[in-house]
Parts: sequence; structure tokens; C-alpha cells
Amino acid sequence: MLATLVTALGVATSAHGDPPAQKPLPPLPAPSASTTTTTKAPTTAARAPAPKRAQAPAAPVPYSRVWHTPTPGKTAPLDDAGKPKLVLQGLNVPDRVELVARTERGGFSAEDLDRAAHVMRDHAGNEHPIDPRLLDLIYRVQTHFKAHEIRVLSGYRTPHHGSTSNHGKGRAMDMVVPGVADEDVAKFGREQGFTGVGVYPTSGFVHLDIRERSFFWIDTSGPGKKSRLRGVLADVAAKSDKDASARGERPIGPFHIGGDVDAVYSPSATTTNEDEDDAETQGS
Repeated sequence: MLATLVTALGVATSAHGDPPAQKPLPPLPAPSASTTTTTKAPTTAARAPAPKRAQAPAAPVPYSRVWHTPTPGKTAPLDDAGKPKLVLQGLNVPDRVELVARTERGGFSAEDLDRAAHVMRDHAGNEHPIDPRLLDLIYRVQTHFKAHEIRVLSGYRTPHHGSTSNHGKGRAMDMVVPGVADEDVAKFGREQGFTGVGVYPTSGFVHLDIRERSFFWIDTSGPGKKSRLRGVLADVAAKSDKDASARGERPIGPFHIGGDVDAVYSPSATTTNEDEDDAETQGS
């Protein structure tokens, strides 16, 4: 039965049941030169390196939103001449002052400078005279954006050994303008000439100072973290100082302490470039 089935399938078997040896096939003709092909060993394509995943920017600290929220219906108080007063509201101290400017560009009495210095004292309670040109700059920021107040995170900071930070000279402020984006505040500050402008998008504030030569930066470090400073817009800084000089403005000179406010506006002198020290730690 099995032999019949195998025969039916067309397969011949030998006496031992195995298929007979097949005759060898004739050799293939040698390929001509025109048809010769070369077979290359398969190669494994090099795997392209995975693209680096862009690091998402850190979100601002939660309380930054509160700092930036304006008080509904609030406007800056006016002086007898109808000009807005400079209003400084401390965020780390409970103090608030309203200061009368002499002109639309600022100008404050010695008494008002003392009141500003009290609001801008450091966390240990140490006070330092505030350079009047810093208050002039802050006043122009407030009036430009029609803000009802300037919220002060940090003004004077007692300098550590070897520090050249403008905070230790009463020339710098870390601040928030309620109702205004930090980048808009920074853009305006960069246009004033002879300024230091730092944006801290994670910590949620803007640093403004007065200096001999403008320098702008962004620092993405968070509160208490190591600085991640990146200088920006060097060409804008140079143009801003050039334009300020054309308007008759002069770079900041040495700091003077005394009762005569006008004495502070002495001829300019060379000062240390303090951009890196001002931005070396959070809150500069």
C-alpha cells in the first residue's frame, strides 16, 4: 500500500525504500564579462545617534504669579502736580513708601532716598544709601507701564568678601511690575542706557541696575540654585549706551554719601564691570 502511494506521488524508491541517487545537474555556463555581478557582503547601516531631547524650560516658581498680579482697580497715587508717585512695596519686608518725583524722569529728595533705603534693606535689617539714579530708572519703569506700584524682592544686600555686586552699593533692585511681563520690563530697561538688566524666568523677577557699561543677561536658575547666566544682546547694549550718550546722559560714577543729592551727579569715573558678580547667585 505504501509503495503504491509513493508510486502515485511519482517518487521511485530503491530496494531499501530510499530515493535513488539523482544524476548530477550539468554545470552552469560561465557568465560573460557583461553579465558578471559582484555580490557584496551585507553591511549593517550605522545607526544615527538619537537626537538630544530639548530640555523644557523650568516653570516659574508658584508665588511668582501672585507677585505679578495687580491689585484690581488700583492706580498709582498722584502728587500735587498730578504726577504719579513712585510706590515701592516690599515683598520680603512689610513696608511701603510713596515718593514724590521732581520731574517726569525722577529726581527725589534726600529724605525720600532714606525712605527708599529703608524699604530696600536686606534680610538682616542692614540699610545702605540708594543711588538716586537707580530710583530714577525704577520711576521711569513704573510710569512707562502705568503700574500702581513696584514690588521689591531685593534691594541692598550686605556684600560678602570680594563682592563687587551693585546690590552692595545701593545701585540694584530685583523687582516685579504687577500686570507686566518680565520680558517687557527687561526690554524697556535695555533701552535706557548704562543699565544692567537680568531676566530670571524661573525665579520670576527682573534685575535692574545702573552701571558704567550696559550688560544684559538671562539666568534660568531657580531660588537658591547655582547661577546659569547667559549674556544676551551685546549689540543692543552697545547701541543703548551710544544713544544715551547722544542724549547727554553719562555713565554712573562713584557713589557719594551725603545730604546733597546733586553731588551724586558728579563727572563719571571708571568702575568695575560687575555683570558676572551681580548674576552669580539667584536673586542678583
